[in-house]
Amino acid sequence: RGKPPARGERLAGCLAAMAALCVEELLARAEQREAEPHRSVAVQKELELEFDLGNLLALDRNPPRAAGAQRESRLRSLARDNTQLLVAQLWGLPAGRAEGATGPLVAQLPEPFYRLPREKPLPRPRPPTRWEQFARLKGIRRRKRTSLVWDEAAKQWRRRWGYARAGGDPARDWLIEVPAGADPNEDQFAKRLRDKREKVARNEFNRLRNIARGALPGRGLHPTGHQSRAELGRATQVARVSTASLGRFQPRLPKEPAAPPPRGGKKRRFEPLLGDLAAERSRQLELLRGLGSKKPPLDLTRAVNKQLREEDAQAAKGKGKKRGQRGKRGRQRPGGGKGKKGGARRQQQRPAGRKRS
Repeated sequence: RGKPPARGERLAGCLAAMAALCVEELLARAEQREAEPHRSVAVQKELELEFDLGNLLALDRNPPRAAGAQRESRLRSLARDNTQLLVAQLWGLPAGRAEGATGPLVAQLPEPFYRLPREKPLPRPRPPTRWEQFARLKGIRRRKRTSLVWDEAAKQWRRRWGYARAGGDPARDWLIEVPAGADPNEDQFAKRLRDKREKVARNEFNRLRNIARGALPGRGLHPTGHQSRAELGRATQVARVSTASLGRFQPRLPKEPAAPPPRGGKKRRFEPLLGDLAAERSRQLELLRGLGSKKPPLDLTRAVNKQLREEDAQAAKGKGKKRGQRGKRGRQRPGGGKGKKGGARRQQQRPAGRKRS
């Protein structure tokens, strides 16, 4: 009998055994991963598939075996296997480069033998226009003109139209004819350059004036350079409120008065989609409580206004009744005090000597 191994030796032996198991497991996984691609390329079928490579079509006559809980995974596996077989058939076709030696590899598909139905009918040919009919009658053919032409003076390719076009720079002329009546000692080249600069400046001025008129319709700045203080103030105010925030975040000029509030109705404010859940819940419960109750909801403002209208109507009715009673009492006493007083007053106004007998 030997001496039992120490504690450290036993621990080292356990670690070595665990490491050996881990290495074996890793090697097994690596072999499995290496075997998967080879297994995925080689697909076995009981019945061979029918291929129509012209339509990139593959017909599988094998009965489906996808049922139960693993139906989705089996269908995916079946679609992948059939696609793998179709791609393998495509790799067997003659191929070539599309754009020379560096272009992509393109396979030459055979003629399809399955006639697939169309979803929509064939498009009808567009009827020719009147110009196309006239050109066909006269034998006119449309020729496409290139945008670049060769400039003999500059010895380079230039645009046919527009800026820096071929033969369009008058400054390259080596000879200019002097107009009749002009000063023979005047430099015509300098005059042409000066006229061109004035024309460019005039066009720029007209462009800015059009922008000013379009930006401030009806009360814009006059493009004369002599604006009054009121005009400048109105233009500044209109330009300030022309932003998306109506000038809320626009910096103010020094000594600029506060702008009046913008005209218009009150801006609507909507509740946030994700906000106070307690308030939203209470509002919905209040709405459901009002819909479920048999009694209509009480509008306090409307009830008070109705009560005030009824009181005003009763007060007006009472005043009219008193006026009617006063009129009746006066008619029941013909020749009463009012009449006597009136008669006495009329008698006092009559002149003396004309009393009734």
